[in-house]
Amino acid sequence: MSKGLKVILSGGGTGGHIYPAIAIANELSDRYPDASFLFVGAKDRMEMQKVPQAGYEIIGLWISGIQRKLTLSNLLFPLKLISSLWRSRRIIKKFDPDVVIGTGGFASGPLLKVAGSKKIPTVLQEQNSFPGITNKWLAKEANKICVAYDGMDRFFPKDKIIKTGNPVRQDLLKIDGKREKALSKYNLGPNKKTVLVLGGSLGARRINQLIEKELDFFDQQQVQVIWQCGKLYYSEYKKYDSQNSVQVHQFLDTMDLAYAAADIIISRAGASSVSELCIVAKPVLFIPSPNVAEDHQTKNAQAIVNKKGAKMLKEVELESAFKNTFSEILSSVKIQKQLSDNIKELALPNATSDIVNEIEKLIKQ
Repeated sequence: MSKGLKVILSGGGTGGHIYPAIAIANELSDRYPDASFLFVGAKDRMEMQKVPQAGYEIIGLWISGIQRKLTLSNLLFPLKLISSLWRSRRIIKKFDPDVVIGTGGFASGPLLKVAGSKKIPTVLQEQNSFPGITNKWLAKEANKICVAYDGMDRFFPKDKIIKTGNPVRQDLLKIDGKREKALSKYNLGPNKKTVLVLGGSLGARRINQLIEKELDFFDQQQVQVIWQCGKLYYSEYKKYDSQNSVQVHQFLDTMDLAYAAADIIISRAGASSVSELCIVAKPVLFIPSPNVAEDHQTKNAQAIVNKKGAKMLKEVELESAFKNTFSEILSSVKIQKQLSDNIKELALPNATSDIVNEIEKLIKQ
C-alpha cells in the first residue's frame, strides 16, 4: 500500500488546526516512506509558513471565515467559496489522492467538500469539545471523524465517531525526569513554587493584564513566574523580565522543560493546549478566551472542570476571584494532587498513532 500512497491534508488558521495535521503527516510518513503529501490551507494565514517549515508542500486557497459583523470579507465570502471549490477540484484532479484529511478551520471546507463529492475517502479530526462550523458542515460526507471528547454524537453521526484524542508533541510524554534540567534551563530556585503562564503563540491580552497587575501578589506568595506573553505583547511586557523572580518570554522553545519546571499552570483552553495539559498532569487554572467561535475554549475547559481535573475562571471573574482561586490551589497539596490525578485520567497520549490507524483501515477498505 505504501507505494504511491497520496495524501492531502487540509486545515489551518490557527496552530490548533495546523500542528495536528503536521503530526498526522509525520506519522504517515514514518509508516510509508514512499508516500506523497500535499497540504491545502488559506492564503495569508500561518499555515503558509508553518507547513513548509515542517518540510511539506502547501497550496493556498482564497478563503476566509465568516465574521460576526458586516465586513468586506463577509460580502466577498460567496465569491471566495466558489473560487476555492473550483480550485479544490483542480487540486484533487491533479494530485489524485488516496485519502483526504481535514483538521478543521475554514481552509479545509472547500477541499473536503469536493473530496467527499468525488467519493474519495475522507477523515475529519475535531480537536474541540464543541466543533466548528466547517467540520459540522463536512460531517455528513466524511467516512470517519476522530474526536477528543465524549458526547460528540450531539454534533456528528454516531457511527462515524472514533475517540482518539488530539495529537501532541511526543517530547511531553516523559517530562517527569526533566525537572532538574528544567530548573537549570530557566535558572529557577528549587525551593520555590513555579507558575507557568501560557497565552498562546500570539499572546492573550487579558491574561497579560492580569499577570502584570498581580506581580506583587506573586512576589508575596514567594512564587517564581515563567510568563509567555506572546509575540504581540512582548515589547510591552519585557520590562518586567528578571524582576521579582519573573521571566518574560515572547515564546518558549522548550515546552517540555517549561512544563517540567511548573508547579501550577495558568493557560488558555485551546484544544491543543488542553490535550497537552492532560498529558503533563499539573494543576491548571484555565482562563478561556471568550473571543473564539462558538465560545469553544470555555466548553473545552468546562469538560475538564466537570471531571474535577482543573479550575476555571472566566475573564469577567478575574478581578473578584483570581487571588482566592490561585491561593487555594497554591496552599493545598490535596487540591494539587486531586487536579493532577484527575486531569491525567483524561489524557490520550497515543492520539496520533490511533488516528493514523483509523486512516490505514479506511485506505485498506
